[in-house]
Amino acid sequence: MRRLRSWIIVLGSGVLLIVTGGTLGFMWIEHYSPFDAFYMTLITVTTVGYQELHPLSFWGRVFNSFLIFFGVTMLLLAVGGMTQVIIELELTQFFGKRRTRKMIEKLQDHIIVCGFGRVGRGAAHELQRASVPFLIVDKSEERVEWAIRDGMLAVLADATDDETLKHAGILRAKGLIATLQSDADNLFVILSAKALKPSLQVSARVASEQSEKKMRLAGADHVFAPYDMTGNRMAQVMLKPHVFQFIDFTTKGMGLDVGIEQLSVPAASEFASKSLSQSRIRSELGVIVLAIRKSDGSMHFNPAAEAEIEAGDFLIVMGEHANLQKLEQMLGEVRA
Repeated sequence: MRRLRSWIIVLGSGVLLIVTGGTLGFMWIEHYSPFDAFYMTLITVTTVGYQELHPLSFWGRVFNSFLIFFGVTMLLLAVGGMTQVIIELELTQFFGKRRTRKMIEKLQDHIIVCGFGRVGRGAAHELQRASVPFLIVDKSEERVEWAIRDGMLAVLADATDDETLKHAGILRAKGLIATLQSDADNLFVILSAKALKPSLQVSARVASEQSEKKMRLAGADHVFAPYDMTGNRMAQVMLKPHVFQFIDFTTKGMGLDVGIEQLSVPAASEFASKSLSQSRIRSELGVIVLAIRKSDGSMHFNPAAEAEIEAGDFLIVMGEHANLQKLEQMLGEVRA
């Protein structure tokens, strides 16, 4: 589209230059009226073959010869170039859509991000940083191009359409993030998504407090109010600056290679039925176990060394990313 717009600008500027120059030339050399000069220029560069409005002098014919040569040549080159760009654009879109469709068909356990506004961009960049497969759906061509330039997989479509969600692979998806501009659109997306796949994890952005309850009734598992959260964080940084700094440290890294992860404990893991002290997670890997989310849904914060790790638990851990990856591999190892 950018190349097409460039060619349109070049073509328009060239035609305007030729017509203006020809009109002024006939007015100056042959003393034509402005309209007659414009009309003479128009029939000359378009080669329609009409006769001269008034007999041309010698210098008038010299000027008209140059006008024919440069005007017609420029016009043919511009039209030919524009035609080439249109054909290339059609072919690029055709093969681009086929490539995108094949990439979407390969997605498994991915996240569908509906909307690439400010909130959607933040979610997408976090998913990209975590190397999680995801797909962006937005009906704004500019935003879709923006996402593609950032190296993301994106499609131009209406997320509120059931067919769009099906083409996005919602039946194979792990979750959906609804960050459309209006609460009504997000509510519609949640209803459609849950109807297609009831087990889908859904997070939704809400603009008004009145819509939060409706989102949860529609099936949203998590609802976020960005403006309320921003106000709360602005107050917290004043009231508890060190706590706020620690939260930023753990969530954003602040330039350090530290993060918080949730790691599952498979039934065949050698860590199952062991206590934290027996697992030596902290002593050998330097990873801190902040909490254990039990299989029944209960959360044990700051577990003691004697706390037992059971199959189906999730460990909420904090440490360097390399050590977290080692721990994830160790949890997945089958006991001897």
